[in-house]
Amino acid sequence: MASAAEQMARNVNWGAFSKAKELKRRLLFVLGALLVYRLGTYIPVPGIDPHVWRDIFSQKGGGILDMFNMFSGGALQRMTIFALNIMPYISASIIMQLASSMSPQMAALKKEGETGRQKINQYTRYLTVLLASIQAYGLAVGLESMQGATGSAVIDPGVFFRISTVITIVGGTVFLMWLGEQITSRGIGNGISLIIFAGIVAELPRAIASTLELGRQGQFNFLELLALFAMVVGVIAFIVFIERAQRRVIVQYPKRQVGNKMAQGQTNHMPLKLNTSGVIPPIFASALLLLPLTVIGFIQIQDSEWTGFIQQHLSHGQPSYMLFYGALIAFFAFFYTAIVFNPQENAETLRKYGGFIPGIRPGKNTADYLDYVLTRITVIGAAYLVFVCLLPEFMIAQYNMPFYFGGTSLLIVVTVTLDTVQQIHSHLIAHQYEGLMKKAKLSGRKKR
Repeated sequence: MASAAEQMARNVNWGAFSKAKELKRRLLFVLGALLVYRLGTYIPVPGIDPHVWRDIFSQKGGGILDMFNMFSGGALQRMTIFALNIMPYISASIIMQLASSMSPQMAALKKEGETGRQKINQYTRYLTVLLASIQAYGLAVGLESMQGATGSAVIDPGVFFRISTVITIVGGTVFLMWLGEQITSRGIGNGISLIIFAGIVAELPRAIASTLELGRQGQFNFLELLALFAMVVGVIAFIVFIERAQRRVIVQYPKRQVGNKMAQGQTNHMPLKLNTSGVIPPIFASALLLLPLTVIGFIQIQDSEWTGFIQQHLSHGQPSYMLFYGALIAFFAFFYTAIVFNPQENAETLRKYGGFIPGIRPGKNTADYLDYVLTRITVIGAAYLVFVCLLPEFMIAQYNMPFYFGGTSLLIVVTVTLDTVQQIHSHLIAHQYEGLMKKAKLSGRKKR
């Protein structure tokens, strides 16, 4: 049986979109902000020879570099002011979430409400600047040591180049962090997610063109190419299905005395998503596995037995790589779910408001039951993430498919699109509700 919210959502008049001025203003703001972001991905870092860097990147491409380049919308490949994109902020947010679950002081700060949330956000910003500074300095030092076929990637290496590079790249990251917060508060959807989404989508046409070029060169025949795109569409449909899937735990509220009347008890549900962890597990697993290959490529270690072993067993398409990749995704799925959803806190909230799960005693028994249900659905969610992320790996190994068709990019694009559409839907419902309330007030005045 559908809930009242779902029934109302089905009755939303999409024709009211033209009258929703506030919604249109928010959408225009999002489009303008994303346009500014895309323009920034073409502003180069001073002191770098773009032609030499392009050649070096094409040689050292692969692994975590491709992943970061995907998130930055090609900014790393062009070595622009947004080369780090918003990744330091994401890393800082994850560190703060871990700290909130492990540190009693941070946990207490989290429970303070809006004041505590603002303090945590401020700490996250400080940590973002610190991480971005470290990464930018490492990038500057690495650029000075890189040599291409036509010369050095840096025109004039030295202290001034390092300082200017750090200031430029950190400034770009801080600006993107501010831009993401502005999109969240004044636009539609999550600003950080939309920035990553825009970067991936911007590079998709190039990835599709490269795939078609491989077909023209004879690496694909027509049927294989058609099957490839059909697989992508099928994976997207599967992602949509799982991301919308929920395990609804029935919650009942007893009868209450309201004045002189007895209010009827209510029955509601607690929605538990099958994939509570989102896209964090694939991102973490990819970074952790591909980091050794990237380090070996950047520092130009001489051939040795152990470097050859790493390169052989941790490269795309190798069975050992896929095994470790799947195991890490499953681990981070359970780990991050435990951080996001706390059964004890939810059980205490239900008890505080008088709610209970039928057949389960409030308190510890409710927390144990929620933990039991969450563990079971997380198994399904982890298996789904492993499948979606490993299937493209098989295709990459077999057909040299572009990295942008990977599971992580598809997950990000689909989930962000679903969340944004849902928020637009909510704004339309609110606008329609306000219109009905105004009509009801006017009709009441006319009767008088």
